[in-house]
Amino acid sequence: MDTKAAARHFAESMIGHRNALAGKAEDAVKVQYALHQTATGLTDQHDDHVKASKTVLEHWKGTQSEGFEKRSGRLGRQLRVTADAARDAEQVVAGVSAALTTGHTRARQAVDEYLERATRLLDAGVAVGTRAALLKAVAAAADLEPRYTKETAAALRRARDEMEDAARRLRALEKEVEHDGVADARTHPTKPAKARERGRARTIVSAARRELGVRENPPGSNRNPYGPTAAWCSSFATSMWRKAGVDIPLLPFTGDVFRWGQRNGKAYTKLGDVRPGDVLLFGTGPQSTATSKHIGIVEKVSGGTVTLIEGNSGDAVRRNTHQLSSATFYGGVHP
Repeated sequence: MDTKAAARHFAESMIGHRNALAGKAEDAVKVQYALHQTATGLTDQHDDHVKASKTVLEHWKGTQSEGFEKRSGRLGRQLRVTADAARDAEQVVAGVSAALTTGHTRARQAVDEYLERATRLLDAGVAVGTRAALLKAVAAAADLEPRYTKETAAALRRARDEMEDAARRLRALEKEVEHDGVADARTHPTKPAKARERGRARTIVSAARRELGVRENPPGSNRNPYGPTAAWCSSFATSMWRKAGVDIPLLPFTGDVFRWGQRNGKAYTKLGDVRPGDVLLFGTGPQSTATSKHIGIVEKVSGGTVTLIEGNSGDAVRRNTHQLSSATFYGGVHP
């Protein structure tokens, strides 16, 4: 018996939490660095602009110089506002980065401690050499798992709370620079943008259709070609989105997809907003696997029904039709 492999099998969920925190921490550090570079560049641009304008005005006195001075001053203020917002955003992300790093450290320690204890228990059972001793050791290792998984889940939950709070603060900063004329973060929808959205939806649906009939191997094992060996409906959905160019991580938990949508302004609870290419979330909310139970890609909507392509439906990728009802779905997310 490979006791280390057996211990890792029991630790799959907590290892997933640890890895998620590691990935998010790495992303936060990259964003923090990019914001630092942006703020520094804008500050330098502001200083250069002020110096150049001053030099021009020292040598230009005329009917147009006053208008130039006003426009120059306005641009300088816009650059300063945007640079300050970028520095504030850098500090917000720095806080998130620290929280993610702390959470990852705690989760890693919990995983390492569990694997050490579980492996020791299993080794002791193997050493005795009887079936009864081995079964007792396996049961003891399994009994240890919930406490450690609770620790890693709590670390991930705290990190998510930090990220959601940071997202709110960043949206507030976004409003400060929304009309500064330099770094307008919002774009107004145009016909080309809508055409791109429709094209992306078609790509998602086509990709999902090509997967119809793909099964777990072996059946009942949760082994799948889209993500980790675990319940894989969400891994399938986010994998299809990624194939279509959606900038979303591979997310094995359905509730994380809804939270991603909330952070990016793409989540909705009004089911009348659903359209092909979206995902719909089964259950009552994104809190846990008990409330966010399943996910499917919208293939088509017809009156009061919706046809979804769902991973991990009877251990396979299947097409299913459901009533479009809040009794079934708690919300959806646009890609």
